[in-house]
Amino acid sequence: MTDTTNEMLRLSIELWHPECWTIRVTERTNARLRGHGAHTTAEGVVNGRFTVYGDDADAVNALIAETRESRLTQSVQEIQHTFRSQSDSITPPGNVTQEIFVEYDAANSIDEAFISRGFIYDGPTNIRDGSEEWSLVAHHDRETVQDLLDEIRRDYDAEIEVTRITPTSRAHAEDAPLMRQLSERQREIFEFARKNDYYQWPREATARELAAELDISKTTFLEHLRKAEAKILNDIE
Repeated sequence: MTDTTNEMLRLSIELWHPECWTIRVTERTNARLRGHGAHTTAEGVVNGRFTVYGDDADAVNALIAETRESRLTQSVQEIQHTFRSQSDSITPPGNVTQEIFVEYDAANSIDEAFISRGFIYDGPTNIRDGSEEWSLVAHHDRETVQDLLDEIRRDYDAEIEVTRITPTSRAHAEDAPLMRQLSERQREIFEFARKNDYYQWPREATARELAAELDISKTTFLEHLRKAEAKILNDIE
């Protein structure tokens, strides 16, 4: 019999939890991670594939080095030996990327806390500046979702902030097709500029001011912004 009391919800959350290597290495470096999925062995070892990305090769190499040195990881393998750039046919999430395969202890993973409570992963996980960003789908009513998240907060000493929650039908309809053409970094900087009135006239914020808030150079800020604008304008034409 079909369950009509619950709705299919899509959630966007920001997550922090202790003893997490991805949170620690992104907190200590200027690069970021994108998680593509993981498998847990019978021995309790998680095998995960990640994309390391950043504004330059030094930032990417620094994060990989931190991952290797972390007491929370068992092994790190670079899947490819050359860097990709945004000139590739498939747009990567940053200027420079590197795929890695990481083994780590399942006891330090929070994945099962969500899976066992009926949450389904909906897309890659993004980790930056010591925080994880997840997209989830749940076939629960909103009150149940909140109760389940409270359980995870309590049982795993986790910090979880729900940044968005919508029925899946509306969530798909609200996705902007143009924005999906941008890399994550381009989309982030474009949205940051828009929210801070960069496109208002007279302009409320300068590129230098916004770049300083993001802790990047004005040149890097404008490079990402111009590429985002070019993709959006090309698609409109």
